[in-house]
Amino acid sequence: MKLIGREPEIALLKGLLKKESPEFVAVYGRRRVGKTFLIRQVYKDHIVFECSGLHQKSFSQQLENFWLTLQETHSDGRATLPPKTWLQAFSQLKMYLNTLKGPEKKVVFLDEIPWFETLRSGFLAALDNFWNQYCSKREDIILVICGSAASWIIKKIINDKGGLHNRVTTHVQLMPFTLRETKAFLENQQVHLTLKDIVQLYMCVGGIPFYLKDVKAGKSVAQILDDLFFVPQASLKHEFSNLYAALFNNNELHEKVVEVLSRRKKGLNRAEIIALSEIKSGGGLSLVLKELISCGFVKEFYPLNKKTGSQLFRLVDEYSIFYFKFLANTSSKSSWLQITSKPSYTSWLGYAFENLCLKHTLPIKKALGIHGIITNEYAWSHQGNDTEQGAQIDLVIDRSDNCINLFELKFHNTEFEITSDYARQLAQKIEVFGSQTKTRKNVFLTFITAFGVKKNKYYLSTVTNQLTIADLFEEVKSLD
Repeated sequence: MKLIGREPEIALLKGLLKKESPEFVAVYGRRRVGKTFLIRQVYKDHIVFECSGLHQKSFSQQLENFWLTLQETHSDGRATLPPKTWLQAFSQLKMYLNTLKGPEKKVVFLDEIPWFETLRSGFLAALDNFWNQYCSKREDIILVICGSAASWIIKKIINDKGGLHNRVTTHVQLMPFTLRETKAFLENQQVHLTLKDIVQLYMCVGGIPFYLKDVKAGKSVAQILDDLFFVPQASLKHEFSNLYAALFNNNELHEKVVEVLSRRKKGLNRAEIIALSEIKSGGGLSLVLKELISCGFVKEFYPLNKKTGSQLFRLVDEYSIFYFKFLANTSSKSSWLQITSKPSYTSWLGYAFENLCLKHTLPIKKALGIHGIITNEYAWSHQGNDTEQGAQIDLVIDRSDNCINLFELKFHNTEFEITSDYARQLAQKIEVFGSQTKTRKNVFLTFITAFGVKKNKYYLSTVTNQLTIADLFEEVKSLD
């Protein structure tokens, strides 16, 4: 399979091959995002040893797996005794590396590294010794560690206060594909869909290469989603039961948190999560939220006042949102076309499109000509009462240039038209937002739709500018 997208990551990793220094690289990201494939493709001519940790296996099994992999790699006919400790295992790896001659870079790749570290195994201490006492003295070594438990790598490796403190020279957080990369990935598989269909598919499974690889050419979105979720042998039918269990210890807490977050599309604050999940305050919620954020399932948003404690936590993983909406509480057979005829589909569609736009604020900012401006992005709402008008804003981009864009997000099948009643509602939203936030910034109303907004008199008197889903597919290059 061809490596699609990932241009910044590829350039960064390839650049290390030219440096005259040892490199310690940490690559992390959520399950199925393509970390292992990226490393193997970029370093395919340089990997001299690769070993992956075993999920939920014992110390002895991990050690045996490492030794057997080394035996298979070092095929000179000389057998070594099985190591009894990780220090002995890494000593055997050192002896093998000493037999490799030449100045070219030699990549040692340890995949799913959190699984190596079993209780009281001494793995991290041995890894520390391997890097500090051996790799750091050789200009030709690149040590690459990888794992889906992003929070573990950040805590135990990148931010370690012990022997591995400040040892990582490069770290890469691999994110899901953008819409642009998803389109390129599908086209590489000869799957040619309209932009609207790609958006709809993305809102169901996100930009996860492992999920997208099973999309077949010549099928409609309805057929594709049936293949992924609803036919007897659907490839993602049982994904949820494996997704969180493979990433987190005590994954029941993580699943409970994402379940309660799935109920409120605008997000929940900490107190609301505690009340709905019945997780005791101080019962590990901070760690659970931190781990969900670091793995990309949840995003933390600060509203206009940006006060600590006022932040909202929002579920942003497309697959998890789709699962709780359409798969979690049903045992009956269904199909995508049947689902689209139900009211629950309409409510999900608005949520999913809003979530997609929140994840693609960079191309949105580029299309608006504000790519270089510092911004804060969030959704906003105000609960009205008998005497006060409520309001809800799908997306707010609060800019450092004294301006705020308020977005209306509409995923319709045709050109959207603003009626007189809707124009009045929009004016009320802007008024409520201004009065409640006390902002003194310029406020611009912006639409993002599938096929544009009809420029009638209500549009001209209300809307500042508009974007379409085509703008979300545009390439955004770094300003560095």
